[in-house]
Order: sequence, then C-alpha cells, then structure tokens
Amino acid sequence: MNICFLHLHLLVLSKHKDQFDNLEKHTQWGIDILEKYIKFVKERTEIELSYAKQLRNLSKKYQPKKNSKDEEEYRYTACQAFLSTLNETNDYAGQHEVISETMTSQITVELARYVQELKQERKSYFHDGRKAQQHIETCWKQLESSKRRFERDCKEADRAQQYFEKMDADINVTKADVEKARQQAQIRHQMAEDSKADYSSILQKFNHEQHAYYHTHIPSIFQKIQEMEEKRIVKIGKSLKKYAELDQEVIPIIGKCLDGIVKAADSIDQKNDSQLVIEAYKSGFEPPGDIEFEDYTQPMKRTVSDNSLSNSRGEGKPELKFGGKSKGKLWPFIKKNKSPKQQKEPLSHRFNEFMTSKPKIHCFRSLKRGGATPEDFSNLPPEQRRKRLQQKVDELNKEMQKEMDQRDAITKMKDVYLKNPQMGDPASLDHKLTEVNQNIEKLRLEAQKFEAWLAEVEGILPARGEQARRQSGMYDTQNPPAINSCAQDRESPDGSYTEEQSQESEVKVLATDFDDEFDDEEPLPAIGTCKALYTFEGQNEGTISVVEGETLHVIEEDKGDGWTRIRRSEDEEGYVPTSYVEVYLDKNAKGAKTYI
Repeated sequence: MNICFLHLHLLVLSKHKDQFDNLEKHTQWGIDILEKYIKFVKERTEIELSYAKQLRNLSKKYQPKKNSKDEEEYRYTACQAFLSTLNETNDYAGQHEVISETMTSQITVELARYVQELKQERKSYFHDGRKAQQHIETCWKQLESSKRRFERDCKEADRAQQYFEKMDADINVTKADVEKARQQAQIRHQMAEDSKADYSSILQKFNHEQHAYYHTHIPSIFQKIQEMEEKRIVKIGKSLKKYAELDQEVIPIIGKCLDGIVKAADSIDQKNDSQLVIEAYKSGFEPPGDIEFEDYTQPMKRTVSDNSLSNSRGEGKPELKFGGKSKGKLWPFIKKNKSPKQQKEPLSHRFNEFMTSKPKIHCFRSLKRGGATPEDFSNLPPEQRRKRLQQKVDELNKEMQKEMDQRDAITKMKDVYLKNPQMGDPASLDHKLTEVNQNIEKLRLEAQKFEAWLAEVEGILPARGEQARRQSGMYDTQNPPAINSCAQDRESPDGSYTEEQSQESEVKVLATDFDDEFDDEEPLPAIGTCKALYTFEGQNEGTISVVEGETLHVIEEDKGDGWTRIRRSEDEEGYVPTSYVEVYLDKNAKGAKTYI
C-alpha cells in the first residue's frame, strides 16, 4: 500500500486525531500479516523436517541388516538398484532437512527479529505523534483560556467605564465616589490591556506551533510511518522470493537423487541375476535318466524284461560292478523285509505316486534341512559344497594373513625394544608372539583340512560327470535309460541329505525298482563289528536305531558318504551315521579296510 501521508495535515483539526487512529490500525494489521507469514513458514519447516525424518526412517527400515540373509540378496542387480533407491531417498530426505534449516534461519528467525524492531519503531513514531498532538492541544487550550480572559477583562473594563461615566454625570454623587469609580475604570482598562497583550502573545505562539505541527512534525511522523510501512511491504516481498529460492536451490540436488534412482534402475541386468541364481543353487548332480519300460504282455513274477539287469547277468552280458560287489548290495534306506511277500505293485503305480506326491529331490533349494550342519558341508550338493568349502578356505586364509601381519608387527616391535631397551621389555612380547604363532598354526591346520575336502570335492565332480556319461552309454546299449540318482540321495536322520560320492552311488537308483529281486538274495556277510558310541533314533527309511554301548555287526563299511550299514539280527539291518559308532573290521573279511 502506497499512500501519501503528507497530505493528511490538510484535514481539519477535528479529524486529524481520527487519522492517527486509522494509521495505527493499518500498521498493526501489517504487523499481523507479517506474523501470519512467519507462522506459515514455521509450520512449513516443521512439515519438511517431519517429512525428512519419515523418509529417513523409511529408508532405514528397508536397509539390509548386517550379517543377515537380506545382505546376501543384495548381490543381485535388482536388489542393488533397490538399495541405491534407498540411499538416494535418504539423500532426498537430507535436502528437505536443508530446506527446513535454511527457511528457519533465513526467513523465520530474521523476520521474527524484524517484527520486534518494527513494533518498537512503530511505537516510537506513534508516541511522537501523540506527543505532538497533545502539545498542540495544550497550546490551543492556553489560547482559548487567554482569549476568554481577554474577553472578560474587556467586558469588565467597559462596565467600569460606563459606571464611571454614570457617576461622573450624577450631581448627587460625591466627588470621592466619582474618583473611586474613575480609578476602578482605569484598573479594569489596564487589566484588559494586559489580557490583550497576553492573548496576542499566546496567539502568535499557537499559530507558530500549529504551523510547525501541520507542516513539520505531523508530516515528518507520517513520512516515517509511510517509510516503515513500505519497508515492511518490501520485506515481505523479499521473504516470499527467498522462500521460492530456497526450494530452487535444492532442486538440482534432488534431481541428481532422482537421476541416481533412474541410473540404478537402468543398471538392472536380468541375465546377470539369473546367472547368480544358477551359480548359487547349482547342485552338480547329473539329471536322471529315462524310466525303464516294463512289459505287461508277459506274465512275470515281479521281474524285469528280457533286457533287464538280471537277465543280463544270467545271459553272460557285461556285468555292472557296483563298488566292487555284484550281489548282496541293498539300495540305501530300503528295508530288507523278511516277512511273507505281499503283492507287488507295478512300476507305473510307483511312478504315478512319485509324480503326485511331494518329491524328495534333495538337490532343490526347497529342501527342508534340519539339525546341525556338518563341518565338511557334506549335507550339501556337490557344487554348493565346493562353494562353501572354497569360501571357508578363503576366510581362514584371510584370518591367517591377519595373524601373520600381527606377528610381523610384534616382531618389529621386539626388535625395536632390543635396540632401545628404554622403550620396553622385549621379553614382555614373547607370550603374545607365542600366542599368535599358535593361532597361525591352528588356522593353517584348519585350512589344510578344508583344502583337503575341497580337493576331494573338486576331484569328485568331474569324475562323477564322466562316470555318469559312461554308465549312460552302457545302459543305452542294453536297456532304456534308468532313473538317475539325483532324486534318490541318502537322507540323513535330521532331514538333511548326503551325496553318494562313490561309483556305487551313481547306479544305486537302478535297484529301487528291482528291490524285490534283492529280497531273494542271501544276506551280506559280516565284515566286522561296531560299538555304538551314542544313541541314534533311526526315523527315516533305511536307517536303524541303536543304543549307546550296543554291539552290532558291520555288513558294509562307509563308502565316503558318512553312513555305515550294520545288522542287529537276521531280520533287522540298516544304516547309521559312521560318527555314531566305533568300527572294528575283520582284516580277513573280503573288501575290509583298516581304520586308523
């Protein structure tokens, strides 16, 4: 608002007081507008701060936790892009905090200080105006008072003069009374003259003050109020501009945050993620072969076709060797039932049951594992076991390197102590040096152990693949391909599984469909005895329960899969973990090995 207050003094005297009231109300309204804007900006800063805090909490909520499963998932480019989005969102929140801080310091605080100064300035201007107004009113009252006194004295002098003239014309009045009346008229006339002089002086003074009031004091005060009001208006304009500029200053940085999110999204590589999944869950198992055709046109007593494994033995065809044994070998976890034979269901029924039930193919990630993980990770598929062993070897080598660096540092410090005994006692480091050397030796032995397991796995994997190809070629010349061993791994008591690493395990699945053929064979001879070191509950098919301290017969030693086949009586046999028993093999038994 731009009003020229200099012309307000042209108003009549009776209205100038109202103008002060109007100006006072208007300037107070201007201060209220300024305070309202300050409150608006303050609430905006609180919103920005709250929004930034919520964004930071949101970003923190979805950040991967250290040493957790979530942290492993961020190997994938999609998860890395999501992590970048979280980080950019956190930076985005920081810019809103910047907006809040700068608006608080450059607008709210500054305007609050300006409002206080404005109130003081406004108060002083209106105080000066009220003071000038009171002064001119006082002068006006003095003028009115002297004017009334002059008027009264003139009337009194006129009445005294008339009384004197009346007394002087009356012949009956004594000369003394006339003289007294004359003196009284002279006194009144002198008083009137004095009042006239006083009134004239006060009138001149009032005219001077009134001129100064309307042409100097009031215009000056009104000009100051006008300048104050214009300054307030300019201040609001600058604050509004600053309000927009503070937002514009962070827009480039916010744009960079958004560009970072777009760049992260563009970096997603679906092929790379798929390859990581393949590498993470690759089992190393060979795929199963074809299921053998079973001819129902010929009456048979649960035997295989003419091209089957049993006929190939009888007709003198090349005999398959399973771990050096041609008979008496039961498929792991298949109980040898000596009870009267029941009606045997066809292979197709078993296949249908296999397809409709939940498969126990342990090379899939969906396998539910239970119990403690073996130290050598033998419960994992070959490829996964190799990766875990390699990871363990790398960790041990890294720890060993740290210990060696610490040993070198201690050795250097000891040399410094030897050269400068005043710096410390060299003998005080011997205990620490010995402890570090022991740790290095312990880590070295541990690394050698895992390296041996790793070498074993790396040697087995190609051998297994080559052997599977040889066997596949052999079966192609004799029979239709049989089921592979991937879905028939041994299952441990705790729900985990152990991979068969011997040649025998590659073709064990062939016996699954021909288990009745083995039922008619003679039981395997005992090759030694064993003593149960711990109690084992054989809850899975093919296992047998033992009690601590119990002595049993060994009919098949551990083939490297961690299981030993034992027999309690003629009708009760099965597998137990090798670590649960102490084996005493008969050296004269065929195929027996000496345990160290």
